[in-house]
Order: sequence, then C-alpha cells, then structure tokens
Amino acid sequence: MLFRMAVLAALVCATSAEAAEMAFFVKNLRKQAVAVELFSRDRETVWPGNDQVFLIDPGSRKSVPISCNQGERICYGAWVDGDDSISAGVGPNNDQPCDTCCFICVEHSTETIDLVP
Repeated sequence: MLFRMAVLAALVCATSAEAAEMAFFVKNLRKQAVAVELFSRDRETVWPGNDQVFLIDPGSRKSVPISCNQGERICYGAWVDGDDSISAGVGPNNDQPCDTCCFICVEHSTETIDLVP
C-alpha cells in the first residue's frame, strides 16, 4: 500500500505542469499573406501542429488561442506564404536568433505580434 502511494505521488509530481490558456493577437501589416507557427522552447510542441500553419491575409489580424504550460517560453516564427526566405521571429524552422519574439505562457493573457514589412 505504501509503495502504491509513493508511485501515485511521484506521478502527480511528474505531471503537475499547470495548463494555461492564452492567446496571441497577430497583426499582419505586410502586403503579402504570412504563415505563422508558435514554438515552445521548453518542450517539443508547435502550434497549430500537424504540419499546419496559421495563415494570415495581408492587412489582417487574427487571434490565436493556445493551451500551454504556465511559465513556458513560446516563440513565434513567421514567413511570407510561399517564400520562407522572407521571415520574422525565429523563422519557419525555429532556428533564427531573436531577442523580442518570445513570450512567457501566462494564464488568461494575450500577447501582440506585429508583422511589419
């Protein structure tokens, strides 16, 4: 019995990352459509995932809600739809250096991303 309680306690501690709901408000100020992905820097998670992207038309704005772990670092990568050589943030492969494109996951918060020409 004591062993089962210890195992249960260990499982609870191992899975205790608090889920949080937050949103990113993306403003595409470019004249071209852009593709956007959000990347966790703390685990192997990408939003929207499954080889999909958030596609945002020229001059449009889009709210992108996600479920993340409280305190998790999330970075955006954006690129011109059809031409990933023109990119912003951490880029399409999450491999570009960026000091201002990462945010901390905070419950019920919204971060704004302005994609400028």
